[in-house]
Amino acid sequence: MKTIEHSDREIMEAVIRRCDICFVGMAGTDGIPYVLPMNFGYAGGVIYLHSAQEGGSITLLRQNPNVCIAFNTENELVYQHPDMACSYRMRSRSVIAWGKVVFENDFDRKTEALNILMRQYSDKTFRYARPAVENVKIWRVTVEKMTCKEFGAPHKP
Repeated sequence: MKTIEHSDREIMEAVIRRCDICFVGMAGTDGIPYVLPMNFGYAGGVIYLHSAQEGGSITLLRQNPNVCIAFNTENELVYQHPDMACSYRMRSRSVIAWGKVVFENDFDRKTEALNILMRQYSDKTFRYARPAVENVKIWRVTVEKMTCKEFGAPHKP
């Protein structure tokens, strides 16, 4: 089994579309990484996230807006020989994206970001109460760099 690196943007975006959550890594003030599992939306090279207005992650991002976001899908345990532990591997695809968080404050842009977020999980059209939109913190991350790997791919004879 081998690892394949994909550079095709369509393959990367297909992996992202199949994910339910992403993992957002940021720099802690004490130098210790801080990672959050989050719901997300993706459109046109931008990742949208949402949270409460204040909290530990917001404090960290105000000091350093750089993030690394990981997506992982299609997990399946595979092996080449059922009795050889070293032949086992997890087959999966992952995307890693880097960018900077910008907090979106405009009501209409926040609503559009929420629509993009909800499209990740449903084909329905949603309405939003004004107080709910005003109370949510929208994170916009324009992807500056993105990589994609497929792990545990079979060797082709």
